Amino acid sequence: MSSTFNYISGSKRSLHVQVAREIARSILSGKLPQGSIIPGEMALCEQFGVSRTALREAVKLLTSKGLLESRPKIGTRVVDRAYWNFLDSQLIGWMDGLTDLDHFCSQFLGLRRAIEPEACALAAKFASAEQRIELSEIFQQMVGIASEKEFNQKRWTEIDTKFHSLIFNATGNDFYLPFGNILTTMFVNFIVHSSEEGSTCIEEHRQIYEAIMAGNSDKARQASANHLQEAKHRLPVAS
Repeated sequence: MSSTFNYISGSKRSLHVQVAREIARSILSGKLPQGSIIPGEMALCEQFGVSRTALREAVKLLTSKGLLESRPKIGTRVVDRAYWNFLDSQLIGWMDGLTDLDHFCSQFLGLRRAIEPEACALAAKFASAEQRIELSEIFQQMVGIASEKEFNQKRWTEIDTKFHSLIFNATGNDFYLPFGNILTTMFVNFIVHSSEEGSTCIEEHRQIYEAIMAGNSDKARQASANHLQEAKHRLPVAS
C-alpha cells in the first residue's frame, strides 16, 4: 500500500462509512491499484483506530459497490475498474476532487447525451398533470433566477437539478428513475462548472419545457440534444 490511513473519529453509526470512504478514495485515486491486495484486518484496524466490526462493515459496503472482493487464503483485493459501480450515488460523492473537472463533466455529459433526449421525449408523452404543473413551477423559478442582476449560482444549481430530475421521474419508465436520483449527486459539480460564468442556457431549457408541456416528443428529444452540446457547458468540443 502506497499510503497509510489516519484515525477515524465521529459517531459509531457512521464509522464504517467513513472507513469505506477513505479506502474508496485511495482506490479511486490509484493509491490502491487495481488487482492489489489491501492490508489485513489488524493493520487496517490499527491505522483507522476502529474495531474489526466497523472495518468488516466497510469492506462489505465497498464490495457491494464493486470496488473490493474477498477470497479465502488470498485476502481482500481491489477489483478491476471495469466492475466499479460508477452509477452509485455514494461512490460518486466520494469521487469529489479526485478527477479533473473537465474530464468528469465531459464523461457525464456523454452519459446524459445517451439517455436524456429520450427521457425528455418520454416525459412529453407520459408526464402526469401533476408533474406538468410541477415542471411549470420549476421552470418559472428558473426564469426568475436567470433574469436576476446578481446571479445566484447556489439557487440555480438546486432548481436546474430539480428540472432535469423531474423529467426522468416523468418518463413513466421505472428504469429511468435511478438516473433522476444520480443527477442529484452528479449534477451539482456539473452545473456549478457549467454556470460558473453566469450561463444558464435558459432558452434551451425553455425549448425543452415547452415541448414537454405541448406533448411533442420529437421536439422534446431534439431540444434536449441541442442543449447537451459541449460548447454550451464550458467544455472543449470533442474532436
